[in-house]
Amino acid sequence: MRTGAGEGTPIVTTRLSRLSAVTALTLCGFGATACGGATSSPGGGAAAPAASDAGALTVTSAQQPSAARSPKTKPLTGKVIVIDPGHNGGNYKHPEIINRQVDILTEKKACDTTGTATNAGYSEAAFTWDVSNRLAKLLRAQGATVKLTRPSNTGVGPCITQRAAIGNKAKADAAISIHGDGAGASAHGFHIIMPKKIHGPVDPVVAASSQLGIAIRNAYHAGTGLAYSTYIGKNALNYRSDLGGLNLSTVPKIFIECGNMRNRGDAAKMMDPQFRQKMAASLAKGFVNYLN
Repeated sequence: MRTGAGEGTPIVTTRLSRLSAVTALTLCGFGATACGGATSSPGGGAAAPAASDAGALTVTSAQQPSAARSPKTKPLTGKVIVIDPGHNGGNYKHPEIINRQVDILTEKKACDTTGTATNAGYSEAAFTWDVSNRLAKLLRAQGATVKLTRPSNTGVGPCITQRAAIGNKAKADAAISIHGDGAGASAHGFHIIMPKKIHGPVDPVVAASSQLGIAIRNAYHAGTGLAYSTYIGKNALNYRSDLGGLNLSTVPKIFIECGNMRNRGDAAKMMDPQFRQKMAASLAKGFVNYLN
């Protein structure tokens, strides 16, 4: 993606005394961008050197120390990530829309659902919208292009089939659907849901989705300290073939149940804005690990 740097680097034409030449090289040192250092890229190439200030001394590439490098590019530059905030805040007002059956290849399911909520009334839709936007901001700061599957938390849907289609159309390098679970009150912890092969469009990305899931699980567990799910999956990993958002995906994609909203301990964390920021930061770390 980036052209190599160093070709055609100008040679200083001013005759330098031995002392001034040594001084110039000392000022350049190792990695000083003002002395023509190239920016390394994740693909092994390098960006073109920045233009030097008027009158600044330069050295040829042959003279440049091999260790010289300017700051690296952002780790997610050029990557496309789709975030799917589960459910929507207006779903409960339009059962005629969200209850419509759609084909997810292995069965037919409702277009969408209302989601769950904590005992205090904090809805899953509000939780997923908040975490998704926090995550999007962090990923963009790392250089990624980020798309969300819905523009607000006041609308309806989109259907689970459309949510998958948004990631496919974007040709995302990775996609995630963010949720909070509604299991029994004694159950706690988080888990990752990954696709199975179904002789359908998801089959070619099942392996990559599993790698994404493990990277996200590891970073989320380390960053939040939340326990692996006590009630489903093994080591917080669960494979399913009954989710349209996964079955219809042609890009690596996972779901995360960030915690059990019906469990008092998990719910307290999920209602805390500072902890939601920690969740988002942990997810962002997982994407950086996976995509690099």
